[in-house]
Amino acid sequence: LTWSNWPAYMDEDEDGNYPTLLRFQEESGIAVTYKVDVDDNDTFYGTIKDQLALGQFPGSDTFCLTEWMVARLIRFGYVQDLDAANIPNKANLTPALLNPDFDPGRNKSLPWQNGFAGIGWDSEAIPKGLQSVDDLWAADLKGKVTVLSEMRDTMGILLRSQGVDISSADWGMDEFASAIEVLESNVTSGQILGIKGNEYLEDFNSGNAVAGMVWSGDITAANVEAGYDRFKFALPDSGGTLWGDTFVVPMGSPRKANAEKLMNYYYQPDVAAELAAWVNYITPVVGAQEYAAENFPEIADNQLIFPNEETLSQAHIFRSLDAADDQAFKAEFLRVKLGA
Repeated sequence: LTWSNWPAYMDEDEDGNYPTLLRFQEESGIAVTYKVDVDDNDTFYGTIKDQLALGQFPGSDTFCLTEWMVARLIRFGYVQDLDAANIPNKANLTPALLNPDFDPGRNKSLPWQNGFAGIGWDSEAIPKGLQSVDDLWAADLKGKVTVLSEMRDTMGILLRSQGVDISSADWGMDEFASAIEVLESNVTSGQILGIKGNEYLEDFNSGNAVAGMVWSGDITAANVEAGYDRFKFALPDSGGTLWGDTFVVPMGSPRKANAEKLMNYYYQPDVAAELAAWVNYITPVVGAQEYAAENFPEIADNQLIFPNEETLSQAHIFRSLDAADDQAFKAEFLRVKLGA
């Protein structure tokens, strides 16, 4: 089985091994090639779209892309139906995630992790911390700020800072244009160092960047790399975004049953809790918090893993886009990104 995923998305020991994945291989007899080759959704899609269009094997039997991209893959007919009989632990899926508009009943996809996009900073460089999106534009941070190449996260945070309810359908290009003006002005002025996928972590670790729009679990990974709690994360006072990355099996994969066994394994509450204790993202598995309370008590009340209603109220899901808005928004964002 070959599995493609994002960086910092698997539990890892001091020797660089993945304990839960090793255990799956031992228990199942399935050899897994785990590839950390997803930097952002569009870039990864660009490497596999030609094979998918021809129904050919794209090089991975499963991958965990963000739900808006998964919706596109399902719409194009690029993924296989999942056999629920091979995934009995699907019963542990958080009920709120069972019926997304792009895949009612989760017949073609299964959540891997959910998480927040917000603001992060180096506490040594910014001991007072950050509270708002506007804090990123402070003069002393010029050239040391990164923002995310995922359009829905960066633009979602900017739109929220301008008071837009990004979950509703009551906004469009006018609001988007106002938010992208803020992004473009900070790119043009040199305030923003770069618009990046997961490689922004390299800038944080090296000190080239000290603040930015970031993904919640990445800050934990950066602190592991640093060896202490150097970096901090917060949802800005105007709110952040909430997203989900999701398993699918592409057309052309001959090993769907093996991928389904993998999904079933990670939907065991004990495995989900062990994984969550390392990646610090929101687990979609019911029962993981109860297991964590007994075995990983340090994470049982962590709002980045088991958020309560108050925390969730500060995070917002970017609304589904029709083809016209998707194309228009992406074109504007890409224009600014290419100029960064």
